[in-house]
Parts: sequence; structure tokens; C-alpha cells
Amino acid sequence: MAKANFAKDQLKSIVERIERLEEEKAALSGDIKEVYAEAKGNGFDTKIIRKVVSIRKMDSAEREEIDALLDLYLSALGMAN
Repeated sequence: MAKANFAKDQLKSIVERIERLEEEKAALSGDIKEVYAEAKGNGFDTKIIRKVVSIRKMDSAEREEIDALLDLYLSALGMAN
């Protein structure tokens, strides 16, 4: 019986932690939307900002690989510089 109560308490604790984190995630998501709206209001292109944020998350090797593939695909389509 003690094991069942422990498992029940542990499960409840896990679910409550997840719920708190989901609330924090929703709040952060709202904050991020506000920053993008501010950027847009200041004349910045939010699609480009999102791309910059995405690129900054990558390490240099990953960026180089993506750039090389992009160049390859653009060349194959006759769109290279």
C-alpha cells in the first residue's frame, strides 16, 4: 500500500510540475510575440529576425553545411549568383 501511495504522490508531483512549466512556457511565448510585435512596429522584418534567431542557434559546422546545400540547390535550379 505504501508503494501505491508513493507512486500516486510521485505522479501527482510530476503532473503538477509539468503544468507549472506549461504555464511558464505560455507566458514566455506571449513575451516573445510581444518582442516580435515591437520589432515589427520599429520597421524590422520579423520573418528575417526569426531566420536570424534560427541561424544563431546553429553551430558553425551546421551553418556551413546548410549554406553549402542551399548553394547546391540554387545552382541546380539556375538561381546561383
